[in-house]
Amino acid sequence: MIFQKVGYALITVFGVVTVIFFLFSVLPGDPAQMMLGQNETQEQLQKQKEKYGFDKPISQQYLLYLNDLSPLSWHSQEASDFTYFEDDKYSGIKLLNLSRGGLYLKYPYLRTSFQRQDQDVVDIIKQTLPNTAILAISSIIVALLIGIFLGIISALQKDTWIDKGIQVLSTLGMSLPSFFSAILAAWLFGFVLQEYTGLNMTGNLYELDDFGEEKRLHFKNLILPALVLGIRPLAVVVQLMRSSLLEVFQQDYIRTAKAKGLNTYSIIVGHSLKNALNPVITAISGWFASMLAGAVFVEYIFGWNGLGKEIVDALNTLDLPIIMGAVLTIAIIFIIINIFVDIIYKLLDPRIT
Repeated sequence: MIFQKVGYALITVFGVVTVIFFLFSVLPGDPAQMMLGQNETQEQLQKQKEKYGFDKPISQQYLLYLNDLSPLSWHSQEASDFTYFEDDKYSGIKLLNLSRGGLYLKYPYLRTSFQRQDQDVVDIIKQTLPNTAILAISSIIVALLIGIFLGIISALQKDTWIDKGIQVLSTLGMSLPSFFSAILAAWLFGFVLQEYTGLNMTGNLYELDDFGEEKRLHFKNLILPALVLGIRPLAVVVQLMRSSLLEVFQQDYIRTAKAKGLNTYSIIVGHSLKNALNPVITAISGWFASMLAGAVFVEYIFGWNGLGKEIVDALNTLDLPIIMGAVLTIAIIFIIINIFVDIIYKLLDPRIT
């Protein structure tokens, strides 16, 4: 099962790479001219095109892009060739000498930024992805802790005013777009009530002190974006936990546990919760992966220096390598999380093959 999913994952990654490349290759404008500005000479323009491979046919550019991304790749021995193995571009070892080149095992190369003085896209992703991961993990923890608790209360208090109130709030949470709730929360808690909350409208996890010399940790800047990003998955967890728990309550082994005189706490924790969590875990896995992409608006509004904000900035300047690298990174993370969740799902329920 796992090997089959890995095979599907590789096919999916190949499809994502292909779509990303051709989607951004058909955009209007000349990337080389955008990098140089309006005062470039024809000679500078030609050198820039040769450096990034823009002077080659689109089909050849695609193959070169695949060669850069592939861990197993071919590279020329000619220093003037685009595929020449330069130490400042690639990181790997030669496996086999071939005619006019060699076969290398290397780290995938996402190329360099168009606008940031040839800074590697990998370095940019390394700087921003951890911040997005911290934000996403914090949001998921908030959604799970509050959502599971409210879902259990809602199931135990079925059809009461408590149950109906929780359902109304969860429905409202699912219907709120992230950008709207982010703007509302930033304005209300970071501006109107800032004197009482002490929270900022914008800020990062690490910020420089007043002298610009030392980085300081500011956990309070995580509170608002984590809560806002966690609203929608929290609402989904409440709904799923309630319906799943009500379904489990109808099973024969639960009736048997009640007949034995077990209290409500023992029945929920010892018998019901494990099976009721299956759909919750499946949903949360999808939400966690999508948060890495869906955090775009939240990060941008709160000024959180993550991958989402980086994508928006790159779109504004048409920095295609950053956009392509970030989208590809999110797609791979999404696939890895899905495989990991399938393993957990099987451990929770051995009946699944």
